[in-house]
Amino acid sequence: MTVAHVTGAARGIGKAIATRLVADGHDVAVSDLPSMRDELETTARELADGAATRVVALTGDVSDPGSVRALVADTVAELGSLDVMVANAGIAQTKALLDVTPEEYDAVHAVNGRGVFLCYTEAARQMIAQGGGGKIIGAASIAAHKGFALLGVYCSSKFAVRSLTQSAAQEWASHGITVNAYCPGIVDTTMWEEIDHDLGEINHVGKGESMQAMAAGIALGRVSTGEDVAKLVSFLAGPDSDYMTGQSVLVDGGMVFS
Repeated sequence: MTVAHVTGAARGIGKAIATRLVADGHDVAVSDLPSMRDELETTARELADGAATRVVALTGDVSDPGSVRALVADTVAELGSLDVMVANAGIAQTKALLDVTPEEYDAVHAVNGRGVFLCYTEAARQMIAQGGGGKIIGAASIAAHKGFALLGVYCSSKFAVRSLTQSAAQEWASHGITVNAYCPGIVDTTMWEEIDHDLGEINHVGKGESMQAMAAGIALGRVSTGEDVAKLVSFLAGPDSDYMTGQSVLVDGGMVFS
């Protein structure tokens, strides 16, 4: 039985990923911020209901080294190992670059950049200590392949995930660890509702209009769901992706082509 850990899993894409990994037969640790404890524990109960695998809920802050170290250690203590790390936790920011403060820049990169770095490295240390082998998977975005106006800091943090994924894949290949990232487009989640709201205020348009305008460029004609993303993560977490590493794979319905 393989053990997976999914950060930012109380809701949204993270919850969808955890749901799919449980269905795939993984034991799963789901984690999120302490402020999300109630929602996280509800998610864990839903996942465990009728499942043939074990599910545990852990709280922590991916931007804090000690917290990430504890999340990995607690996963191993509760479930026996760590074989798949999904560094999913992330935050968005919608703001013109000339209005972004250094503190706001740091806050985005603390979660989206440093958080992924910490999850990658702590997972790799554990996998190597176990004897090698494992799957490390990070949350990138279409914003890792293309910069977007009013999302500049967010985009820069996701470009960082893409480059980190390439470097980690090269450094840890000798240990049998693959490192890949998934790159969603517009997903029907709370984060995208917030982006739509903020873009609407900046551009003086109504609720849903900004998302609708961006979604007009999707070749498959609809925004994605968390389940669309989870299908890709399922592949990256399983044996069919064993010869794939260092990739940041678009799953956006045909918005950005690379």
